[in-house]
Amino acid sequence: MATHQSRHPSVAAELEGTLLISGDLFPYFLLVALEAGGPLRAAVLLAVYPFVALLGAALSDDDLAVCVMTFVATVGLAIADVAAVAKATLPRFFLGDLRDTAFRAFARHGAGEMYVVTRLPTVMVEPFVREYVAEGARVVGTELRVVGRRFTGAAVASPGVAVGGDRSLGALVAVLGRGRVIDVGLCSGDGAAKRKPAFMQICQERHVVYTPEKAPATPLPRSEYPRPLIFHDGRLVIRPDPLACLAVVLWLPFGVVLAVTRILIAFLPYSVSLLLAAATGFQIRAHLDAPPERRQRGTLYACNHRTLLDPAVLSTVVHRKVTAVTYSLSGLSELISPIPTVRLTRDRGRDRVIMQSVLARGDLAVCPEGTTCREPYLLRFSPLFAEIAGEVTPVAVHAAAAIFHGTTVRGHKWMDSFFFLMNPAPWYHVQLLAPVPSSSYAGDGGGGGESSRDVANRVQRAIGDALGFECTALTRRDKYRMIAGHDGVDMRGNARL
Repeated sequence: MATHQSRHPSVAAELEGTLLISGDLFPYFLLVALEAGGPLRAAVLLAVYPFVALLGAALSDDDLAVCVMTFVATVGLAIADVAAVAKATLPRFFLGDLRDTAFRAFARHGAGEMYVVTRLPTVMVEPFVREYVAEGARVVGTELRVVGRRFTGAAVASPGVAVGGDRSLGALVAVLGRGRVIDVGLCSGDGAAKRKPAFMQICQERHVVYTPEKAPATPLPRSEYPRPLIFHDGRLVIRPDPLACLAVVLWLPFGVVLAVTRILIAFLPYSVSLLLAAATGFQIRAHLDAPPERRQRGTLYACNHRTLLDPAVLSTVVHRKVTAVTYSLSGLSELISPIPTVRLTRDRGRDRVIMQSVLARGDLAVCPEGTTCREPYLLRFSPLFAEIAGEVTPVAVHAAAAIFHGTTVRGHKWMDSFFFLMNPAPWYHVQLLAPVPSSSYAGDGGGGGESSRDVANRVQRAIGDALGFECTALTRRDKYRMIAGHDGVDMRGNARL
């Protein structure tokens, strides 16, 4: 056994403050409270946090605030809801704070037993650690009591909790068994004099990860993630630190008024709406690869999909009504849409006829990805659009905002456009690329040698090159399976965007 350990030493590292740059746990509890519990629970957590933090500081009890936050964020929540947030929402925020030096030091010991020690509930951390840190690593965190299929908010007592008077040390001893030790322990040199993780007491070697003096700790670059982050969920763009959450709460009344104003502006003439939208902070920039006079009515636009507003913004850019096709759209979204919308049936033959009839009367915008993607990736393009016109105009769309995401999987999708428009300064960049001929088009009874799949892939690559996004073969179904655990189809057979 000793020989095995000498070849593959075991390693343990604390999550907060070591693997993660920040030791603040409030943002992760807030995300669980908001996404799994709702705005009211998140507001309660935000209200009680300052008091328990001050009380914990006065009593020199680091765990008091964690215990209260755990209770408020999880009590009464279904296990499945918390697990879904841990899988779909938390990893993006964990990755954004993952310390590059600590991650590399931890990864060097990947051949041996690996332990990540945290004061967070295990259920909140396991998906991130196993998918983005080390597949075989074991998370040693707080285990929560369960009644039925819901959390009580209280921790399960562990036989090792009393060891050294520290919960993290006791939990690790309970996992390892008494008498066993860890070969290598990792902790951060930032503020290490103030608080050293107690589990380091049972580590034979203690390695301190230092940040260069007078230089901020740097997160792991996106290009070095163990696996790419393509899909994630949740409404908040910003990391929900206490002050950031307070700012969001204070902004909400203004954001609601701003969103309604921007929706009304969209119904005005295009030249006026562009100016007024800019006056409200909504930036729309457009670039045309071909002169506008070459673009005639009956143009088929194929856009990558960032938010529900993509076709509406495109219509504003080309200064004429563009009909958008969708598989499912809420009644409210159809009501507030400044452009015509047409529902498809998910029957390939019928949908081809519907789109060709719309295109015969005017411009048509399709989003062949079938769903939105927030990250710099393009999902596989469904080839149906390449079968309804002789040429396709690719449209490269990029959009972003600072506070709220304008898309969701598990939330209320009818609020998507509202949330995007509630941001102080959302922006859209729209680039109309050179038309791509579709040799697969058989509208004249003929047909070309190139398949519709080839045309779709060519349009995807053109948009990906223009945006600098990576093209993938992932689909809407893959997105919903990874985030929500289903195929993204509701009880009536409608696909969710």
